[in-house]
Amino acid sequence: MNTFLGMPTTAPRGVGNLRGEESFPAAARKALGDQQLRRNLGHATNTIRAKSGAVVAELPDWQELRSAGSALKADTMARLPELLLQLEENVTKAGGVVHWAADANDANRIVTELVRATGENRVIKVKSMATQEIGLNEALAAAGIEPVETDLAELIVQLGHDRPSHILVPAIHRNRAEIREIFLREMPGVDPALTDDPVVLAGAARRYLRETFLNTRVAVSGANFAIAETGTLAVLESEGNGRMCLTLPETLITVMGVEKLVPTWQDLEVFLQLLPRASTGERMNPYTSMWTGVTPGDGPQSFHLVLLDNGRSAVLADEVGRQALHCIRCSACLNVCPVYERTGGHAYGSVYPGPIGAVLSPQLTGVEDNASLPYASSLCGACFDACPVKIDIPTILVHLRGEHVKARRRPTPESIAMAAAAYTMDRPKLFAAAQHAARLSRFAGRRLPPPFNGWTASRDLPKPPAETFRDWWAKR
Repeated sequence: MNTFLGMPTTAPRGVGNLRGEESFPAAARKALGDQQLRRNLGHATNTIRAKSGAVVAELPDWQELRSAGSALKADTMARLPELLLQLEENVTKAGGVVHWAADANDANRIVTELVRATGENRVIKVKSMATQEIGLNEALAAAGIEPVETDLAELIVQLGHDRPSHILVPAIHRNRAEIREIFLREMPGVDPALTDDPVVLAGAARRYLRETFLNTRVAVSGANFAIAETGTLAVLESEGNGRMCLTLPETLITVMGVEKLVPTWQDLEVFLQLLPRASTGERMNPYTSMWTGVTPGDGPQSFHLVLLDNGRSAVLADEVGRQALHCIRCSACLNVCPVYERTGGHAYGSVYPGPIGAVLSPQLTGVEDNASLPYASSLCGACFDACPVKIDIPTILVHLRGEHVKARRRPTPESIAMAAAAYTMDRPKLFAAAQHAARLSRFAGRRLPPPFNGWTASRDLPKPPAETFRDWWAKR
């Protein structure tokens, strides 16, 4: 089969979870009014931030590791087509089957057909942002196939008929009392005397999932990394559910964004140091599962790898924005972002929330479909400082704001004002007259009249000086 990196088209509308139903300002306004949500977010992000900061401080070469990770990602993106072909070749040699999905519709169809071919009507899943992105659970359910999330936080979200609000901790917006209520209402066979003790809640989830692990023959996973030189896939997780999903079923289907590649095993060493410390605040993640194709008599005997584009080629085509594809989904930027900490992930309308979502989602969908997200930032730069692979998120945000302005054909008060200022500044006599006229505004107050009053609604208009530089210079 001829393989190629998809043309730079954006993710299709009407499928998946990349577009919200309302703009970020409207959704954020609702979130800011939820005091319980803000308490949950503040507690969780403060805890993760402190743990991560402590273990990062232990490494004297942390900045060098960040630079290495950034360089490796840049090299991978520059050679992505050839590395993907190398990955396909090595996965196939090891007994796996590679499928190329141009978009969410392709990926959902491929996975659904693969599950149907097994004759099963239930699959177990180990957490995958890519499957959330394409709306795989909804596609499977529509085909009469039951998807069961096995990550504890994802299970909470699924049973609560909710949506993830964090890359690493999808149920970060829930406290343990809310989780208890969800389990009592939705979990089959749960003890009515269930308390909100975290150990008790985890035990209830374990009992519920154990039967599912042992009696489900098909699993769907994501992948944190794929090694091109060997065709090896890797999943990093903290609970052991991933290990169960990756070893017990007869068929394993992995859905992976094309950007998750690393060229060699030695390159993986860098990311195995960066990811746990930046994400969970651990020196090493508890479970690192790796597999290469099919091993007779050991683990799944049928392995399928679905390589997903879904707008990634469009991101790669943008020389500034392609940095977003370097993301290793650690969530460090979310945990330091003052905007995310107050609004939570649902306000972003996409499965990718926070600073990385504000730059990745608009590029995957086209900027106009997520036009408010690049403005969901104070540009404080904390995300750039925290990112383990040095993605310059503030620069991409400004770049995407510029793309949004270019795409808007209708003139705005701001664009009219800027055009007038440019015309004036290009003509010295007119500029000098404007400076003298501006002195009169010293008596007009500190607010602009409509339609420009939006700018001064939250800031004072600077007071013009009593004397211009030109006048001062002329006197001397």
